[in-house]
Formats: sequence, C-alpha cells, structure tokens
Amino acid sequence: MKNILYILSLLVCTIGYAQDPNALLKKIDQNMYTKTKVSTTKMIVYGKRKTKEIVSKGYTRGTKDSFSEYLSPAREKGTKMLKLDDKLWIYSPSSDRTIQISGHMLRQSVNGSDMSYEDMMQEKKLVDMYTPKITGQEEMNGEQCYILELNAKTENVTYQKIKMWVDINHTVPMRQDLFAKSGQLLKTINMSDIRKVGDRYYPFKMNYKDVLKDGKGTDFVVLEMENNVEIPDHIFNKSNLKK
Repeated sequence: MKNILYILSLLVCTIGYAQDPNALLKKIDQNMYTKTKVSTTKMIVYGKRKTKEIVSKGYTRGTKDSFSEYLSPAREKGTKMLKLDDKLWIYSPSSDRTIQISGHMLRQSVNGSDMSYEDMMQEKKLVDMYTPKITGQEEMNGEQCYILELNAKTENVTYQKIKMWVDINHTVPMRQDLFAKSGQLLKTINMSDIRKVGDRYYPFKMNYKDVLKDGKGTDFVVLEMENNVEIPDHIFNKSNLKK
C-alpha cells in the first residue's frame, strides 16, 4: 500500500512539474540554496603532469555573500576569498596583499582548474536569471530525469543557455551543459553522490569540464556541510581577509 501511495504521489509531482517548469525551477533553487551554509570542500585539479588537491572551509549567506579560506596544501594555506554581492576579493598570505577580481579577470581559471571566478560568483537563484522549458525525459545514472532548457532573461549572465538533467525523485540537477550566446558549448557539470542534508538533497561531488581544454576536468567534492546555521557577521567583513 505504501509503495502504491508513493508511486501515486510521484506521478502527481511529475504531472505538476511538466505543466509548470517554473515550479520545478523554484524547487531546484530550494534544494540547492539555503539561508546559510558552512561547508568543507576539496577541489581536485587534474593537471597534465600532476594532480593538485585544495581543501577549503566556506561560509555562505543567502545568494550574495560568501567567504572561504584554503586549509591545504601548505603553499596555498591561508588564501582567502570574500564575495559580497557582485564584488570579489582575494587575499594572498605569500604577498600579504588583497586584490579585487573584476571585469575580464573573472573569466580566469581558479588555481588552474576548469572553474572560473565567474563560476564561483554565480550564486543567484536560477529562477531569477532564466526562463525554463521542459523538453523531455531521459534516464541518467539510473535515475529518471527531466530535461530542462534554460534561456537567460538578460545578457549579463555568465551562460546564456543551460541544458539541465534533473532527477525527478529528488529535484536535483544531475548534469548541466553550459552554452555561450553563440550557442557554443563551453562547459559541462556532472553531479553525483546525492545525499540528504536536513530536509533537502544535494550533490556531494561535481565534475566541472571546460570543453575548450584537454584533460578530465576538475572535481569539486563536499566533505562536510551544515545548513541554516548561525554565522557571525564579521565573517563577511573585508577586515577578516587579513586575520
């Protein structure tokens, strides 16, 4: 009986989202974004000769503010990044200098990875930036997924079009293809290791692949995560960069 009720409830959700792609996009945003988040992550950069791993502690408040500090390796330890709305600062302990990243510099690679500073800055909710359309369904990694086409509402976004595969059961993106205004595919993001954190689901592993570069991309792995926790205001202050 429970299985029948589950299947019926899933069918109702499937029909509902198919009729209203905006509702689906809002649900994805609800899953991916929280009031606050504290996490420990590892970025694995696969180079031609060697692999580099960077562990960092991050704090996020809403969709506008974030702070992160590199914990390892030793030569990167103490590097800090602060994002306030659309501004980004980086502190380097080796030079004891803070610089602001802006303009064309935002397109540069982060530590030789397949992620750009623009990718790190993109924290706005999808429903605010894109108009969604459901174009079909397809199985991916053993999960039935919606295929969503997202078209940018304005030109001041990093990617003008996104093709997204969304797990129907958990409303979590499983893959994203990111396109330029010209229609050229720029990057792919493959999500895996979906886990429940509190009342929502989140991918604990993401592979970013710049299709214009050789190699197997960059893995971004979540080691620990807490949602909706108290974060002191001073964390998001520029003075915290040199502490």
